[in-house]
Amino acid sequence: MLVLGLLIGLITTVMVARVLQARRDPLPDSLMHVLDYQLRALQPQPGAMCTAAQQQARLQSLHLLANELEPAFPQIGEDRRFGEHAQALRVVLEQARRSAPSSCAAFAPIKRQISDACEACHRDFR
Repeated sequence: MLVLGLLIGLITTVMVARVLQARRDPLPDSLMHVLDYQLRALQPQPGAMCTAAQQQARLQSLHLLANELEPAFPQIGEDRRFGEHAQALRVVLEQARRSAPSSCAAFAPIKRQISDACEACHRDFR
């Protein structure tokens, strides 16, 4: 009888957890994962192929994704500080796109600036 009770309790717990997870909007987490992927790709592994055009395309992707930050986070998207952080990220990305580095090594300081802009927001809103 005890084993049956534990089994029913376990099944019920899993079902409740799945229902709660299904109600959660996957967009904010997904957006953060894609932003993180693009940011990490700005500094390819040693020996990996890298072209300035490829890196410029990554900056363009990051900029397009940054434009979706406020809509992706409706609970905090209207917070003034969140908007300021999102705008700061967009400014860094726009400056990086305009500077148009010609070598992959030149993207290291740009990646650092973008990471700093992201971390500033994460300090306030994580």
